[in-house]
Amino acid sequence: MSLVVKDNSLINASYTLSLVEQRLILLAIIEARETGKGIDTETFLEIHAQHYADRFHVDVKNTYSMLSEAVLTLFNRQVTYMTVDERRNKPEKRVVRWVSGISYVEGAGVIKLRFAPEIVPLITRLEENFTWYELMQVANLNLYATRLYELLVCWRSTGKTPVIEINDFRSKVGLVENEYKAMCDFKKRVLEPAIKQINEHTDITVKVDQHKTGRSITGFSFKFKPKPQTKTNKAISQGRDPNTADMFSKMTDAQRHMFSYKLSEMPEMSKYSQGTESYQQFAVRIADMLLQPEKFEELYPYLVKIGYK
Repeated sequence: MSLVVKDNSLINASYTLSLVEQRLILLAIIEARETGKGIDTETFLEIHAQHYADRFHVDVKNTYSMLSEAVLTLFNRQVTYMTVDERRNKPEKRVVRWVSGISYVEGAGVIKLRFAPEIVPLITRLEENFTWYELMQVANLNLYATRLYELLVCWRSTGKTPVIEINDFRSKVGLVENEYKAMCDFKKRVLEPAIKQINEHTDITVKVDQHKTGRSITGFSFKFKPKPQTKTNKAISQGRDPNTADMFSKMTDAQRHMFSYKLSEMPEMSKYSQGTESYQQFAVRIADMLLQPEKFEELYPYLVKIGYK
């Protein structure tokens, strides 16, 4: 499973990335997690052209040139997000770069990138305020659909978003000021295709409501719900034996991954860790353990300690 974890302040930030650049960011997060390298301000993470092609179902021959071009643009990309000035206890709008260094290895089809210091905690802070999703959910989405999906799953617990003001929404999905200014163009080129792709290719179905001031559309809100899965399809999608009973717990997959990260940081769980594995690797293993009835029962007291009911 290729799990992407981002702080919700980053999910709700405003930034403009191309589809290739957005995917590179996601692959770098996964690279750090799957290799155990972690994400810090010193380590260069590697993204291979073949991995990119495999994950996003594109021809590897085209991937080399796409990655080479992305190096030239990603370094200059900025992200604007809201934080709090703790001394004054006031909102603070912060503008930072995504990466502090990036390079392309000629002939090898490899990008090396290092996240900027301000971005690192937004990706690695696994507290209450994060959103997770599997890369496979966005593998077949365009840029706008990917950003919309990220925004929606921030509200997975409620299944609906608040009203998002139109200019705020435009910046969140990565539009620059003069792109698709006419509402008819915005709907036709951005909103409607994004919703269609999400409904066709992801684990949720979404509907949009438009909100008006007078005759003008001034914002949108969204309602969404998980797609129903048969037991067999669910088991297959998770790589499990469809004949194995897994109804011993009402824990959803979203909860399983969230609680596995919390469990990985508990001192009491150290007896389950192996060798020098990172917290991220340990959490992945715990998530798998929670799929086993006997292990779930064994870990249940720890789950209760961290808020599972």
